[in-house]
Amino acid sequence: MGERISIPEYAMALAQVASLRSEDPYRKVGAAALDADNRVIGTAYNGLAPGFDPPPGFWDDRDGRQKFMLHAEINLCSLFRRGEARIVATTTMPCTSCMQTLCSYGIKEIYYNEIYRESDAPEIADLYGIKLERVECFPLSEFSPVLSGRVVSAVE
Repeated sequence: MGERISIPEYAMALAQVASLRSEDPYRKVGAAALDADNRVIGTAYNGLAPGFDPPPGFWDDRDGRQKFMLHAEINLCSLFRRGEARIVATTTMPCTSCMQTLCSYGIKEIYYNEIYRESDAPEIADLYGIKLERVECFPLSEFSPVLSGRVVSAVE
């Protein structure tokens, strides 16, 4: 019988699979939330508001479309109430705004794969006593940052 994967690896694999649903052709981010018993609360990915049909040419302007994209962490937080989730895994380190949101939801542990250098997440995690840790190897990690034959660009 093989060794079981760790909870951070499990959560990160779920986040990676969730990222496959992103409609963003430039950046695919997934996230997963687990409760205090390590049960899955939900998964989410970055994209446009549900039901929104973008106009022709929307995806052509990478910089112009960014302000309309809902981040995976924000979509994830819409699935639970404050205090329900203990762990969040996201394929990319949360941006500053998403890290602030995760703090407000009482998340205790945050795992990520790709580094986002423009984020203040490490400083915010340190101040609030939140575990913020990079998980580099996990099931499906061989597909990151290439998903389904599509190359995902470096962090914006």
